[in-house]
Amino acid sequence: MKGHFAIARTAFPIILANATVPLLGLADTAAIGHTGGAQELGAIALGALVFSFLYWGFGFLRMSTTGFVAQAAGAGDYTEVRDVALRAGVMGIAIGVMLVALQYVIGVVALYLLDASDAVKHGVRTYFDVRIWGAPATLTTFAVLGVLIGLGKTRHLLWLQLVLNGLNIALNVFFVIGLDWGVKGIAMGTAIAEWSSLLLGIWMVHRILNTLCPDGDKSWPWFADRGKLWQMITTNGNIMVRTLALLVGFAWFANQGARFGDATLAANHVLLQFVSFSAFFLDGYAYVVEMMVGRAIGAHREQTFRKELKQANQLAGATALLLALLFFGIGVPAIHGLTSDTAVRTVAQQYLPYACAYILFSFYAFQLDGVFIGATRSREMRNASVFSLMVFIACSAVLTAHFGNAGLWLAFINYVLVRGLSLAYYLPRVAARFAKRLRDN
Repeated sequence: MKGHFAIARTAFPIILANATVPLLGLADTAAIGHTGGAQELGAIALGALVFSFLYWGFGFLRMSTTGFVAQAAGAGDYTEVRDVALRAGVMGIAIGVMLVALQYVIGVVALYLLDASDAVKHGVRTYFDVRIWGAPATLTTFAVLGVLIGLGKTRHLLWLQLVLNGLNIALNVFFVIGLDWGVKGIAMGTAIAEWSSLLLGIWMVHRILNTLCPDGDKSWPWFADRGKLWQMITTNGNIMVRTLALLVGFAWFANQGARFGDATLAANHVLLQFVSFSAFFLDGYAYVVEMMVGRAIGAHREQTFRKELKQANQLAGATALLLALLFFGIGVPAIHGLTSDTAVRTVAQQYLPYACAYILFSFYAFQLDGVFIGATRSREMRNASVFSLMVFIACSAVLTAHFGNAGLWLAFINYVLVRGLSLAYYLPRVAARFAKRLRDN
């Protein structure tokens, strides 16, 4: 029980940090809702969606950094921890500057893909033109978060997220309600909060590393060691493909649901809010697994890895079961709270058990994602994601033809199961990672 408690205690700040994210969206909606109209609300909703897709594709800056930092920390090599942080930070700044330089092209493509009125698109353009200047800060902050998780400093992560989202809410209220800047004010507040949180994050990491490595070499070997730099680039490329495959999978689910009418599309969206809420909890355990696996590999403690992974899986599985039962019990009133449309309510209630089943079975994929991130086995993650996506598309084509939206949900449940099982197929390669570390040392 001691091991379970330690894992839960480490995961809890991450869960709280994740829970602050939807509060920001609610505050933005409330601020615009009291000063603007439907067009302004639509503009910030679609503008935020553009940046979610844009930034999610570069989530490898957080994930690979966690794995490399955890492994170096497990080996007691804090000079390498500092070097990993530098490599990831410079990479985040470089990609962010590239996005700023390409902002015109990105903006044109994004607006072309959005199906909205001209007035809403004008608002999205205003939002995009301001917020894009926060890209270098956001992407570099991904690297900072990776360092904090890799070192197990989850309380620092919580404080960083609280500052980011708290300052963002305060600035958005000031700019929108106080100065009446509308959509531009929302984007301005977000960009300022992103840069402010980056500075705080750099300060946190600097203090932590000065404590862990007070006499470390002050040179910049991260630049000279091209082998390690190329290893990080290769790992990041594989994780990016994996992330894009996940994006395509969820986009496919939404697009297939649209074939069954507006009510079904909206009902599926409502049910996905339950799935997203559950991910806040399951992600917390997965992040801890990333850190534990990386540290065990760095310290050559294979038995510790197996013991801690079993404990984390038990906690995540129990949490997934509780969440599934929770939404099965309160799902109907929750659906009524999210929509007043009678048709949408009826359809959502019909498919609520499928969403609960997805939540229950999803934890294994989350956990194994954490294992492979911590082990920096990104090629296997990439292959598993692409394979499971192909299976999902094939299954949905067959099942929807016979069972409609129920078939789509069955294919979606199978998708997350196949993700977990395909990663489990590669799990012996993580054990091989321990053997490789022993040979290298």
